[in-house]
This record gives sequence, structure tokens and C-alpha cells, in this order.
Amino acid sequence: MHTSYDVIIIGAGSMGMSAGAHLAQRGRRVLLIDAFDPPHTGASHHGETRLLRHAYTGGPTYVRMALRAHELWNELEAATGRELFRPTGVLNMTPASHPSLLGKLEASKAIDLNVEWLSAEEIGKRWPGITPPEHYVGLYEKDAGVLLSEECVRAYREVALAHGALLLPYTRVTGITPLSRSVTVSTPVGDFHAEKLILTAGAGAGSMPRFPLPVKAVRKTVGWFRAEERLFGSEHFPGFTIGGSMGGYYGFPSFGGSGLKIGRHDTGRLIEEGEAPEAFGAYPEDEGDLRSALAAYLPSAAGPLLRGGICRYERSPDEHFIIDRAPVLPGVYFASGFSGHGFKFASVVGEILADLITKGSCGFDLQPFLLSRFRKGAVQAHEPA
Repeated sequence: MHTSYDVIIIGAGSMGMSAGAHLAQRGRRVLLIDAFDPPHTGASHHGETRLLRHAYTGGPTYVRMALRAHELWNELEAATGRELFRPTGVLNMTPASHPSLLGKLEASKAIDLNVEWLSAEEIGKRWPGITPPEHYVGLYEKDAGVLLSEECVRAYREVALAHGALLLPYTRVTGITPLSRSVTVSTPVGDFHAEKLILTAGAGAGSMPRFPLPVKAVRKTVGWFRAEERLFGSEHFPGFTIGGSMGGYYGFPSFGGSGLKIGRHDTGRLIEEGEAPEAFGAYPEDEGDLRSALAAYLPSAAGPLLRGGICRYERSPDEHFIIDRAPVLPGVYFASGFSGHGFKFASVVGEILADLITKGSCGFDLQPFLLSRFRKGAVQAHEPA
């Protein structure tokens, strides 16, 4: 096994595997190191599905990145022959005065996104399974939909390995030593050297040797509930986000009888370093919060719990991404803090990291994502996934 590479990537999940594929396609010698064998159940990509939507309140960079990400997912789908995206549309629902929905509407108009503004009555007529309160409205994104998250990681893994990247699974990183023109990464199976290093360690980014980031691992739960296919099947029911006094929720239609999937975006329990998160059902709110949301907004979907699951958020202090070069040390890059709304961007984040390494810059304004912002304080933002 070779010990010298152009780029070493620590963390081969959604962001890391995407970056590895983009770099390998550009002819770079890439080593991907992961503590598990992605895709796997302990990562942020676990749980089968993620929303792909375009309307964002976090500024124009998010919208531009979301649109580019969608293009890249389409390209990956065509290149691998795998089904990665299902065009279900996405319905965002909140009270009419909710700032997040008004911000999404403003962003949609600025970029001319294909959206509809719907009243509570119009929502109920189009999707009889939804019973929003009268003061709620919806922003329906017709071109949005659902990504098959674990298939996406498999697809990028296939591309990366086909173009010569090497994956070292089940391997812990025990040390990182920056040198003047390279970086040495130490593992139980030996030391590896590269000109460039990318840290995409997900929920483990807060405990990386030498480069801990201000990221907390958070335990999140999702549940699949039995629901009538005629109301909630993916052929006619959209992905959704819900905001309001009960908290922030997101969900997915039933795919071939899988059940309606729903999760809560806000709240969650911190996972301490070295601690394994408890299984679904360890706390009453694991199912209770989800049932409360179903009872309030989708009562026809509040059938028996078919199964529950957990995943991890890598939450930054302001819930915005961290994409940057390491301070002082050239050749070290990181992408982290995706805070439960990052998976849809994995394709474009990988491209951005590849651009930074091969070109020195990228086509997006990364100012909102720089690590230095935390020295000035930050404002909490709760953007549903």
C-alpha cells in the first residue's frame, strides 16, 4: 500500500466521499480514511432519505449552491445509473408571518425559482392528508424532492474508486502532523503523507487531533409511521418542512409502503466524545414529539410506528456551515458543521473543496462559512433540513 498521496481525506461520508470523487476525477492521488465503512448507520447520511430543496433564508450563496448541487446530483445519477433523486416536490409550511418562510419566498423571487404560495385551504385540498391550522401558509417547491442519501454516498464511492482513489475503512486517525510542505496522518496501520489534507469528519470534527472545530454531535431521531398510500404515497405526496410553536419538523412521503417518515430538526441531545448514542425509544420524546406533530398537522399519518432510527447532527454554534482553510497552516482544509441541513449540498461541497485544492478558489462566496466568524459572535439560525 502506498504511503504518499496528493490529498488525504479524513472522513469519507457524504462530504468526504464527494470531495474524493471530484479530486480523483481530476487525476489527483487520493486516500480516504474513515472510522467505519461508508455508507453506515452511525453517520449523518443514515436514514435513507434527505430533502433537496432550493429556497433558503441564509443568503444567496445557499440558493446558488443548492441549484448547483442539484445539477451535480443529476450528473452523478447519469454517470452511475443509480436512482438518487425522486422529484416529489417539497412543501414548506409555517404561520403566515414566520420569518423563515417569508425569507424563502424572497429568495425564490430573487432567483426566479419554480414555487407556489398556498393558503391552508389550498394545501388541504391538494393534499388531503395535511390539515394545517388556518393561519398557516405553504411555499411549494415544484422542482425539489428527495435524495436517496445512502445511495448517493455509494455512487460517489463508486466514482472515487473507479478513478483510482483508495479507501481505508475501519481506521482511526491517531495523529496529524503538519510539516512545511506536507501533512502526515498517523493511524494504527501506519503513517500516510500528502501535500493536502481535507477534514470532513462529520460529528467527530469537534475531537479531531490538532484541529478541533466548534462542532457538537447531537443525537437526532426519526420515525416511519404507517400511512395510507393513496394519501401519502410518493407519487402524489411531497417532502415537507413544518415550522411553528411546536418546533421544526421535516418529513418524507411513503415509498412503496415504507411509511411516512418524520423527524424533528430543533432540540436533540448532545453526544459526548466517545459516547454511543442511545437507540430510538430510549426517551419518551423520541416517538412522542413525532406523534405530537403528526396529530397536529398530518393526523391521517399517525398510524402505528413501523420503525424508528437515530442519526447525528454535527451542529455549529450558529447552525451554518464551516468551509475554510486551516488558520496559519497551508494545505489543510475542512468542511463541517452542516447542522442537519447539509446533505443536499454534499455534491457541491465536494466540488468546492476540489476547486480550492486544484485552483485555489471556487465559484462561490465562502465568507458566510469561514471559521473566523465565531470570534465575533454568531446568531442562532434554525433552518429545517
